[in-house]
Amino acid sequence: MKILVFDIGGTSIKYGVLTDGVLSGTGETPTNAALGARHVLDTVISLVRDQEGYEAIGISTAGQVNASDGSIIYANSNLPGYTGMQIRRELEDLFHVPVMVENDVNAAAVGEAIYGAGKNYDDFLCLTYGTGVGGAIIQNKTVYHGSTFSAAEFGAIVTHSVEKLRQKDFFDGCYERYASTTALVEKARSYRPDLTDGRKIFENLQDPEVMKILDAWVDEVLLGLSSLVHIFNPACVILGGGVMAQPLILQKVKDRISRFIMPSYAHVDIRAAALGNHAGLLGAGHLAMEYMKSLESNPSLAQDV
Repeated sequence: MKILVFDIGGTSIKYGVLTDGVLSGTGETPTNAALGARHVLDTVISLVRDQEGYEAIGISTAGQVNASDGSIIYANSNLPGYTGMQIRRELEDLFHVPVMVENDVNAAAVGEAIYGAGKNYDDFLCLTYGTGVGGAIIQNKTVYHGSTFSAAEFGAIVTHSVEKLRQKDFFDGCYERYASTTALVEKARSYRPDLTDGRKIFENLQDPEVMKILDAWVDEVLLGLSSLVHIFNPACVILGGGVMAQPLILQKVKDRISRFIMPSYAHVDIRAAALGNHAGLLGAGHLAMEYMKSLESNPSLAQDV
């Protein structure tokens, strides 16, 4: 089974071909999001037209996604005009194959569930740390969406109540304001303006003040993580995002989490995501394959495809 897969982000559109669980032909192209949502979707359409012999299309994308109809419920200003786009409908009308669309963090979590760090678990939580903090809940190898496809907005957990109560912006006092990679870089830059990204921070850990900043940030990560462990009682939590690929961070989280959670929750397995930039592509492909199977088992659903 050949499935075309795409991962639409604010900076780049990644793409590839998933054939019987094997990913190949990967590449990426600039999103050029400032040119508008129509340009973004037209870029995907152009990439699809370069392919042949495929049976479905799987799309992982930024924004809140209605996974039942493949439309964008909401996207912020990083993808102007994206809110309301009917991605599945347009691509199915053009190419006459099943199309599955899912939020990027959810798709990445599915990828990890089937092919990566979560493949030995039916249920787990997944968090990604980057510009913000994203989340996904996996139950029985599938995404728990909530009532309006917006579950697992973990970045909105309140971790600093004083700041929340006097908020000027919704995310004041919230987890992602303190535990995102953006927050780490901002703290580091306030100490040394040359520390402009995670790579430079990790290259300068011999500076005691930089290590102090990193340690304080890990505590912020643990504040939100401990709440989630107590609420969900998961067997496994998978941590993703570029900064979490650093073994030092994962080790610090594992070493300190016992200070933040009750002993009866100490069994939780904290793991780093395993699939890197390919997680969303693999997850989107698996979801498209499952969608195809559902159409085959219930032909009435496929009448408009």
